[in-house]
Amino acid sequence: MKLETPENIRTLQRKLYQKAKQEPAYRFYSLYDKVYRGDILSHAYQRVRANGGSAGIDGVTFAAIEEEKREGAILAKLLAELKEKRYQPDPVRRVMIPKDKGGERPLGIPTIRDRIVQMAVKLVIEPIYEADFSERSYGFRPKRSTHDAIDDIAEELHRGKTQVIDADISKYFDTIPHSKLLAVVAERIADAGILRLIQQWLKAPVVEEDQDGTRRNVGGGKGNRVGTPQGSVISPLLANLYLHLMDRIWDRRQLDKRYGARLVRYCDDFVVLCSRGVERPKEAVEWILKRLGLTLNRDKTRVVDAHETSFNFLGFEINLRQGRRTGKRYPHVQPGKKPLNKIKERINQLTRREMTLVPLEQLIEQVNGKVEGWVNYFYYRNSTHEFTKLKQYLEERLRTHLRKRHKIKDRGTGYARFPTRTLYDKYGLYKIPTTAGWKRAHAF
Repeated sequence: MKLETPENIRTLQRKLYQKAKQEPAYRFYSLYDKVYRGDILSHAYQRVRANGGSAGIDGVTFAAIEEEKREGAILAKLLAELKEKRYQPDPVRRVMIPKDKGGERPLGIPTIRDRIVQMAVKLVIEPIYEADFSERSYGFRPKRSTHDAIDDIAEELHRGKTQVIDADISKYFDTIPHSKLLAVVAERIADAGILRLIQQWLKAPVVEEDQDGTRRNVGGGKGNRVGTPQGSVISPLLANLYLHLMDRIWDRRQLDKRYGARLVRYCDDFVVLCSRGVERPKEAVEWILKRLGLTLNRDKTRVVDAHETSFNFLGFEINLRQGRRTGKRYPHVQPGKKPLNKIKERINQLTRREMTLVPLEQLIEQVNGKVEGWVNYFYYRNSTHEFTKLKQYLEERLRTHLRKRHKIKDRGTGYARFPTRTLYDKYGLYKIPTTAGWKRAHAF
């Protein structure tokens, strides 16, 4: 269930947004006292709680807070520390998570108390920057989504911008220059209290813990000049805000018109769709990133012709295909091969032989949760074919699992005992939809 923002906070956000929209050069100077308002801190706690996540370096979890009924005490202490300007953030706990392409990516996990304060700041300052953000930007913004970005790309392909620069920024979150980022923040916010909080989070030490419990600093600290750890509440907004400079330069120099090139951005993931060649738009991207102190990853950046080759964006595979009925070209969007393989691998893990020890109701609940979450993201546009194959795979995996659970070796006997209808009616398997996620997608 979506957590609704209380009306008093929505009223404040609307006023900040309207002021920022009406006066693009206005700098806000009285925001810090809003951060430690009781209602904002309370809602920030609920938002952070809804997001879940692991414990920070102090080991404190939401389960422990609520079991010991310490929510009120934690919020009261934060309110006092912020009001008296005694608040100091804790070190960030680093964990490594696997990448789809191999290797690992560092993730920074602040403590719950720090996530609450970061969320409170985000609730206050986000409407200000939302008034400035470009319409070409879709990532981590209210009322904007991955699907909106995909629609933008599909529309530009339909208009003839079929040469695509599929760009990649080298280690973006690790290389954002603090001085330049704070300067961008300060263009709109003159409140020293807010700026100090953001600077403190950027400078927070990053700590890694070995299996034996030994801790060591692996980054951050007062001497650190670049980077914002992925995983914090405030990081996506700051990362999006810094690359807003790219959108702004693109718009001010009217590169859409000059080069016939459309920039579509989802935080640090972006593509440039071109109709008059890719060389000058690519040079412009490299020049802009250099000005921002960033680097285009030449090894991972690709240039493709969507008529001939597909490209991937936010997990979707996109290209131009010929309609079966009309013969006309249309933008075809479907789940990418890697996400498909990943969900199949997860289904396989949850239904392997060893899982027969898990109560069947619990196992199916786990399978349903993983599959439904994946479907909610990828059930869009031209998904029919891939979803049909995934549905068949899921049914077969559960049927095979039931055969092992009931010690049925013969496959034919398994089909007779566990027909498709039984998988859904008796066992409650989630039914994957097999029609296109968006009817208008089939323009043929």
